[in-house]
Amino acid sequence: MTHPQHLILTGDRPTGPLHLGHYVGSLRQRVELQTKHPQFILIADLQGLTDNGSQPEKIANNVLEVMADYLAVGIDPQQTTICLQSALPALAELTMLYMNIVTVSRVERNPTVKNEIQQKGFSRSLPTGFLVYPISQAADITAFGADLVPVGDDQLPMIEQTNEIVHKMNGLLKTPVLRHCKALLSTTGRLPGIDGSAKMSKSLGNTLTLSASEQEIHQAVSAMYTDPQHLRVSDPGNIEGNVVFTYLDAFHPDSEKVAAMKEHYQRGGLGDRQCKNELEACLQTLVAPIRERRQQLIADKEMLMGLLKHGSEKAHLHTQKTLHAIKRGLGLPVMF
Repeated sequence: MTHPQHLILTGDRPTGPLHLGHYVGSLRQRVELQTKHPQFILIADLQGLTDNGSQPEKIANNVLEVMADYLAVGIDPQQTTICLQSALPALAELTMLYMNIVTVSRVERNPTVKNEIQQKGFSRSLPTGFLVYPISQAADITAFGADLVPVGDDQLPMIEQTNEIVHKMNGLLKTPVLRHCKALLSTTGRLPGIDGSAKMSKSLGNTLTLSASEQEIHQAVSAMYTDPQHLRVSDPGNIEGNVVFTYLDAFHPDSEKVAAMKEHYQRGGLGDRQCKNELEACLQTLVAPIRERRQQLIADKEMLMGLLKHGSEKAHLHTQKTLHAIKRGLGLPVMF
């Protein structure tokens, strides 16, 4: 249960336009939360560089794309402060301070980091920035004083490590400064890729973006993985691992209709094409207004940059207060 004094921090790495996985996993939750609690959204460009350091243009080119996605889905800059990580020097300074109280072995034990290092095939070519990005995330969360952090369950080790850092750092200060945080888990599970793989991911190329055209949505739904044993309409079908039904659960506004479709499919007599048509109609209805708003927004990059600059100025003042309190507590001079 959340309370009025809660402060929320969430964000994304700008490695490409946002997709339906982001929408169902976090974006629609953010739209709802902004009416209930103070909320900051961080466009984490510095963390985006931890595995894109040799192609910085990929990050730079997507900052405003992500900003447009936020506004198009209904995130209101009057209610939510949207800011840019690289515009907030307190975050980098706090990361450096925290790095001195976290061991390499502790970071390497983080299951999220271990999995991602393996997925990306880094081995000993691992960028140092990527290894320590859990510390950077802890700096983000604590700088804002966030105590509720919306994450997927794969990010729970990050919250655990942040709270360890909070405990250690507060122990070094005469008066505790940092707040412990809790994960706010999404009510919807991780959305699989349209190819049926474990997750929708830009790097795997199995996404459906929030700016997808009618044709792209049609092609994606047509190609979706169903039940390979469901050869005839009259055959009983399996809904487990059937991507079409996973998406219907996530996006269809009528859960009773979806439940009836599942029962019919498992009984036999409901074809894959009919299920896909139902899903496509649902996704076309969802994406069309987002795509239209997004096209208008991205055409005015000056306006987007102005909103991002305004939010970053507000966030700068907020995060500097935390940094100064920690530096004073450690006995370090505060010069600016």
